[in-house]
Amino acid sequence: MNMEFLGDSSETDKKTMKKKRFHRHTPHQIQRLESAFSECQHPDEKQRMQLSRELGLAPRQIKFWFQNRRTQKKAQHERADNCTLKEENDRIRCENIAIRKALKHTICPTCGDASVHEDSYFDEEKLRIENAQLREELERVSSIAAKFMGRPLSHLPPLLNQMNISPLELLHGGPSLDFDLLPGSCSSMAATTLPSQPNLVLSDMDKSLMTNIAVTAMEELLRLTQTNDTLWIKTDGARDVLNLESYENMFPRSNSRGGKNHNVRVEATRSSGIIFTNVMTLVDMLMDSVKSAEPFPSIIAASKTLAVVSSGLRGNHGDALHLMLEELQVLSPLVPTREFSVLRYCQQIEHGTWAVVNVSYEFPQFMAHSRSYRFPSGCLIQDMTNGYSKVTWVEHVEISEQEPVHEMFKDSVRDGLAFGAERWIATLQRMCERFTALMEPATSSAIPSSEGKRSIMKLAQRMVSNFCLSVGTSNNTRSTVVSGMNEFGIRLTSYKSQHEPNGMVLCAATSFWLPVSPHIVFNFIKDERTRPQWDVLLNGSSVQEVAHIANGSHPGNCISVLRGFNASSTQNNMLILQESCVDSSGSLVVYTPVDLPALNMAMSGQDTSYIPILPSGFAVSPDGSRNNQIPELKVEGGGGGGGGSLITVGFQIMVSSLQSGKLNMESMETVNNLISSTVHHIKTTLNCPSNCLRTPLKAHFPHLISEKGLQ
Repeated sequence: MNMEFLGDSSETDKKTMKKKRFHRHTPHQIQRLESAFSECQHPDEKQRMQLSRELGLAPRQIKFWFQNRRTQKKAQHERADNCTLKEENDRIRCENIAIRKALKHTICPTCGDASVHEDSYFDEEKLRIENAQLREELERVSSIAAKFMGRPLSHLPPLLNQMNISPLELLHGGPSLDFDLLPGSCSSMAATTLPSQPNLVLSDMDKSLMTNIAVTAMEELLRLTQTNDTLWIKTDGARDVLNLESYENMFPRSNSRGGKNHNVRVEATRSSGIIFTNVMTLVDMLMDSVKSAEPFPSIIAASKTLAVVSSGLRGNHGDALHLMLEELQVLSPLVPTREFSVLRYCQQIEHGTWAVVNVSYEFPQFMAHSRSYRFPSGCLIQDMTNGYSKVTWVEHVEISEQEPVHEMFKDSVRDGLAFGAERWIATLQRMCERFTALMEPATSSAIPSSEGKRSIMKLAQRMVSNFCLSVGTSNNTRSTVVSGMNEFGIRLTSYKSQHEPNGMVLCAATSFWLPVSPHIVFNFIKDERTRPQWDVLLNGSSVQEVAHIANGSHPGNCISVLRGFNASSTQNNMLILQESCVDSSGSLVVYTPVDLPALNMAMSGQDTSYIPILPSGFAVSPDGSRNNQIPELKVEGGGGGGGGSLITVGFQIMVSSLQSGKLNMESMETVNNLISSTVHHIKTTLNCPSNCLRTPLKAHFPHLISEKGLQ
């Protein structure tokens, strides 16, 4: 017992001794250590020895104190960071809860209905079920089509899937060209193309077949462009028209495209001209679906590259082959557009000579429904050694007319003027002159800088492209047809603009014939001195040109800034941006009101893509006949250049600043009255009777005329 007691006593003494050896630093020592710590948190051995001598502490104690102090400071920082993060987490959690509550009560800005939110899992399941149903429908339709074609359509499903074409469209009239042409893309209608993203997957067999077709088409195009005797006939107008009998003997074809069809008509023309651009610039332009549409806003309504079969050799487009969709138009609501699925093939023939050929390539889903077929067409481009090029253009198409061509445009369309090679060459010459003028220094005192000149010209180009798209009959999804043709012969369409301006826009267009030569009509509409005689919005006020930009060798090819004056005031009350252009195929006068701050911004060289525009204007073209004037309707000066004029006039008005805005009868009556009054003023001033249409509209399109019309 005593031994155990003694043992316990010795253990207690040891603990007591340990406790006694514990040393607490004095306030003076702590103050000095804190001061040293604030100067250096990691003292070296020399500094620790100095503190040891100064404070009467062992160097080991100094070392441990600094370690503990560093650990303490780190823990303090971590606690502070944790508090900050906790507060931030709480704030984000509150915002998340608020956003979730707000999403439950969102309203769709387009339709005004409450948005529907479903779990992503159920969305995926829904898509899987729908995909399975579409596959079953596709297999059913493919089996039906295979029975009629006598062979399986093994390559049909991938083509359909890549082109986003529903099998049901094959059973109901086939798909139309849907290029989503809302510019700006699309909503402002300022651009006629989408930036092409080729996404059609082609098999090696498809590529081989396409290459063989393209090479054969190139051989035919070269013979058509380089052969002058037997194949081509000179018309009275010195135009080259294809001799179909000689052509069929030289290029015999089988009747595999559906047999004989009495409604099929062939148009084949050739034209050539000198272009103020070098060869490679033209080749680069033509092999890009976006760039190739820019010079031809009055001809190309839409263009898109579906697939790049071959990108060419050494990056210079040699042997490049693209699969493309194109929609071609005439600037009139009376002429339907022509849709083509084509192979575009480029080849260098020799040094300084290139050729680009287009030939239709029919997919099974297009074969039964396409009304237009393009035989080998395109151009031969030859270097002139002075930076210019000689271009020979061939257009050869076969058209199945399901509806008769309107009487006004019958001669122009059937003689190859509306869609023919001469129009392509004339437009290309004029636009290349415009591109050259774009790079020249500014000469106008009102627009002194080159940047300001280019900015104004780009704004004018957007205006012209917008106008061309608004008066045609393109099958794009941008616009909705409000009235196909009312009793006044006016076609109304509307579209929701998401660009500039933003809102609901109403477009109206009509075409009429005058027994006056096209150049007289063009000069009358273009001249600011005669503008008050037809522009009903001026109310008789005079107009003055305050800025002028020449963009071609012809004096009629120019851009003008016009200022209108109120009859009761000398103050400026409006500015009008106008571009006029003329060539052998026709002319354009397009204008839009622009406020002064926006125009000053453009003149200073700033970006004009956000300037709101609502273009209106006129498209004037020959009527295709040189001796078709009605004797009792002849006027002084008429017949200059032969024949009369086909005139298309188009207006656009803003219906609502909201995209969800609705059309009303007042808006449609306003634009009807506006366009009818303008046509009446033009006919009256040119001494043409108001009933000088060669054939009443109802005689040719009775099914398009509304019985009630818009009163």
